[in-house]
Amino acid sequence: MTRKFLALSLLLSALLLSFSSAVFASDSQSEEGGEDPTGFIMHHVKDSHEWHFFNIGHTHVTLALPVITYASDRGLEFFMSSDFQNHETHLFGEENAHNGIYIDSHEHLGRVDGGAIYDFSITKNVAMMFIVIAVVLFLALSAAGHYKKNGAVAPKGAASIVEPIVLFVRDEIAEKAIGPKYKKFVPYLLTLFFFIWIGNLIGLMPGAANLTGNIAVTFTLAMLTFILVNVNGNKDYWKHVFATPGVPAPLLPIIVVVEFIGLFTKPFALMVRLFVAITAGHIVILAFIALVFIFESYAIGVVSTLMVTFINMIELLVATIQAYVFTLFTAMYIGGAVAEHAHDDHH
Repeated sequence: MTRKFLALSLLLSALLLSFSSAVFASDSQSEEGGEDPTGFIMHHVKDSHEWHFFNIGHTHVTLALPVITYASDRGLEFFMSSDFQNHETHLFGEENAHNGIYIDSHEHLGRVDGGAIYDFSITKNVAMMFIVIAVVLFLALSAAGHYKKNGAVAPKGAASIVEPIVLFVRDEIAEKAIGPKYKKFVPYLLTLFFFIWIGNLIGLMPGAANLTGNIAVTFTLAMLTFILVNVNGNKDYWKHVFATPGVPAPLLPIIVVVEFIGLFTKPFALMVRLFVAITAGHIVILAFIALVFIFESYAIGVVSTLMVTFINMIELLVATIQAYVFTLFTAMYIGGAVAEHAHDDHH
């Protein structure tokens, strides 16, 4: 088994090296013209107006994405990302402006005349989000269709994947963390878990977008939790924030400030934890792949492939753990907001 794995690693390394000039060197160059591993890594981690898969020789295999803009003097306009690229290098830049609009090297939209313009484009991460939503809907509707057709029978197909997760989130997360009022929050927690989990798993596939490693996505998820928690907070929850029971009067102003800041640090922690965990995993994997192209050595290729395979296995675990942790902490925050607290004099 070990020999077969090493042989496969060598084969993959040879394949990677055969495309090194096409994938790595042409993908990102330093100012001196040499290979730039940082540019190579960031190119695959960041969002983009096009979906780049790989290169074959000098041919870029990409998917052009819709560029949707709005300006008060131009109205709503629709383009494709390929309209703003150099067709040989596939680079964006002001020199490749189209119809008075350009996308710069940092993926920012601008106008040649300097006027204001708003970007509503379907970027790589947005397209990835649609794919994740479609997969989640497929799993949910397939499972629902199975039970609607067959009744309470042993799960098959998508239902065999969905049912254990639904039961786990409901019984082990929602009910235990929230308490008697858990039922109305289960749909949100399930949506949260499946969206993050599926996004993490698809993001590990070659060429996929780094959806849950995008700070805007994790910020939005954290803000949804923040709104849900505070909208459902009962009088005990808000009393604990602005008039904490059992605290001496001289210390109350300090505690109130700490509790108020805590309202925001909780979603902030959710946002940063998911963003850092997923992005770090992608960067480590891409760094090991970059070593093959930098050293152009079969020995480095074998070691790098072994490490990438090992880290990918860990990332599969991390993908599930991060979905679980985000959902669990959300349930705990909701539980703290809706719980009825019985305060006594010794609190």
